[in-house]
Amino acid sequence: MTALTSAAPDTAAPAATDAVPAAPPGPWLLGVRHHGPGSARAVRAALEAARPRAVLIEGPPEADGLLALAADPDMRPPVALLAHVVDDPRRASFWPMAEFSPEWVALRWALDAGVEVRFIDLPAAHSLAAGDERPENQPEAEGDAPDERPALRIDPIGVLAETAGYDDPEAWWEDVVEHRDGTPGADPYGPFTVLGEAMTALREAYGDGGHARDLIREAYMRQQLRAARREFGDDIAVVCGAWHVPALAEKTTVAADRALLKGLPKVKAELTWVPWTHRRLARHSGYGAGIDSPGWYGHLFGAPDRPVERWMTKVAGLLREEDRQVSSAHVIEAVRLAGTLAAMRGRPLPGLTETTDAVRAVMCEGSDVPLALVQDRLVVGDVLGEVPDAAPAVPLQRDLTRAQRSLRLKPEALERELELDLRKETDAARSRLLHRLSLLGIGWGERSASRGSTGTFRESWRLRWEPELSVRVAEAGVWGTTVLAAATARAESEAAGATVLGEITALAERCLLAELSDALPVVMRALADRAALDTDVAHLAQALPALARTLRYGDVRGTETAALGEVATGLAERICVGLPPACTGLDADGATEMRRRIDDVHTAMALLPEAPEGPTTLRDRWASVLTRLAGRDTVAGEIRGRAVRLLLDDGRLDDTGAERHMGLALSVGTPPGDAAAWIEGFVGGASGGGMLLVHDERLLALVDTWLTGVPADAFTDVLPLLRRTFSAYEPGVRRTLGELVRRGPGTTGPAPADAGAPGFGAGLDEERAAAVEPLLRLLLGASTHGPGALPEPSDHLTGVGK
Repeated sequence: MTALTSAAPDTAAPAATDAVPAAPPGPWLLGVRHHGPGSARAVRAALEAARPRAVLIEGPPEADGLLALAADPDMRPPVALLAHVVDDPRRASFWPMAEFSPEWVALRWALDAGVEVRFIDLPAAHSLAAGDERPENQPEAEGDAPDERPALRIDPIGVLAETAGYDDPEAWWEDVVEHRDGTPGADPYGPFTVLGEAMTALREAYGDGGHARDLIREAYMRQQLRAARREFGDDIAVVCGAWHVPALAEKTTVAADRALLKGLPKVKAELTWVPWTHRRLARHSGYGAGIDSPGWYGHLFGAPDRPVERWMTKVAGLLREEDRQVSSAHVIEAVRLAGTLAAMRGRPLPGLTETTDAVRAVMCEGSDVPLALVQDRLVVGDVLGEVPDAAPAVPLQRDLTRAQRSLRLKPEALERELELDLRKETDAARSRLLHRLSLLGIGWGERSASRGSTGTFRESWRLRWEPELSVRVAEAGVWGTTVLAAATARAESEAAGATVLGEITALAERCLLAELSDALPVVMRALADRAALDTDVAHLAQALPALARTLRYGDVRGTETAALGEVATGLAERICVGLPPACTGLDADGATEMRRRIDDVHTAMALLPEAPEGPTTLRDRWASVLTRLAGRDTVAGEIRGRAVRLLLDDGRLDDTGAERHMGLALSVGTPPGDAAAWIEGFVGGASGGGMLLVHDERLLALVDTWLTGVPADAFTDVLPLLRRTFSAYEPGVRRTLGELVRRGPGTTGPAPADAGAPGFGAGLDEERAAAVEPLLRLLLGASTHGPGALPEPSDHLTGVGK
């Protein structure tokens, strides 16, 4: 076999200086670096010069039937071949290809030229079954046995760069490959000859370089090369990783290769094309053959001329979109600086390092903050490829694609916010789809806090499509052929296997949000059975909030939730009976956890539908439970304080009653630790306790009097709890409290008859009240007289004060 790893014969006639040198005898072994634009241009030039009858490419041969799809107009790289085990889709591998990947360039050239094109790497059926075998685009498997892991795995490009005196392999590669000028008449085979000789020297020095499985892959590739030579002769081009070139040029026997391949495990695998992203090509993403700068490489490959000038223009456009002041003069100066830096560093052309330094100095004024944006958006990039509809896909993927198109939810690599108004039919359908995918474990969307509204008619999502989600879709295909059927089957399975009451209630909520009407009865039966058997009040309290939210969303979405309401009411009744005993004898951590449960249950009680139960309602019974907790000495102080606060907020307890409870809790006979815990329960957390103290100086005076009376030896014990309580307040609230305390405590006796609201001055300033009346009428749309007229200012504002 004659390969490009050896020099051309001496008898070859010299070529004219303006003509392309004659091709050496085939087969032509074109060793490349995966995802290198220089290699891609060199491959295209070599194929144009050689015009082979067949092109063999490193890749899984099961994908030969999918190669024609690469010529489809709807196929836009970056894309990847996805191979997964039929019975276990989680076992999958990807073979990514970008527009600047040599393999993609060779594939498109062969299709356009009408010549035979094949993949010749080890079949995916073997590589997926081997467990520790991965294509070069896969991260190291976690399950490799220690004795199978090599002591050292070399990076061929890194070794060559170090030998050449470079400390950065990327810079060396750019200088020797990416920055080749491509002068007309240059030898198109020269790069492959030189690179093949370098790899031969590395293989002689390092053997397999720590990649023992490569020996099996190379044995299979040699077999495929022999078969192609029998069919096409030597008129063949092979595009593979440069590391494999010496092994393919090596003269071995058929028997030796068969011995290496004998007994390989095998599974049933399926392959298809899936979209890929530039971000997933980046090395930091865990991709084994990744590169540092896919966006930069894509620019180098696509720029017809003046790549540095075009790159600086892109950077300027991005920074202008972010309201940075970047002018044409900045672009010109950045281009000059990049060229000067390249000359000073002895490089043939400015590379990414020089352009980045120039952008930092000129356009970013020395700051790395805007430079990070350039790195993320341009150097790496968020380009998402597309595959045609003709590509094989599991039925679930096809149903998802149809739904995405009908709802105008295009998958995008760049994260974006999606605000949904559930009163609109399209937005409600989008919400259902995203909730169903979430239940299936396909994390395309993630719920986020709504901006500007906390109502139940709005939902906010963060959407970002990752290539790995294609594997999740294939994996979820075992549950059904449509998103609705798969989500229903998955929910029913989870309901049957759930053992914790909270899990089932959360599942019921998800089923309602996803509108899985067929799964909801199954989930409800499991919920009723589990609720009847569970006697732990903490579990019941954990489960009730999800049911209450479910009922609330059911009203918004028009879903029938009568059965769910009955279960929720039953849980609430059992909580009312079992909560007081469960709150007795808790330690500090247990009291804090139970306080959170009580907060959740209190919120849930307000969401449950109110139904009379004879002389008292469910909410009345809950208020009675809180009253018992507030006055029971055996209950932890944090819980007693929170019970008093909840009663006060609901109007079940007046200010005088709250003052009495606080006075008892902060009395001299109460240990300082218990008193501090009571304060934490009363004004701690996200309950707005700071504003309560600001507007009720009597309660603030009680806290201040108690705090100043805490003995010195006990103060250090209660300080951490008090610091945690008051540090949670907003800075403005803390400042106001400090000013009130510095001024001195307010009165604790009966308020004067003409006093305003607690914390406000006595009396009413009639003139100031009258000044705002016209604006209030304008805002409320009220006329001066008639049914819509505002009350007199004095009556209106005095009523507020009372």
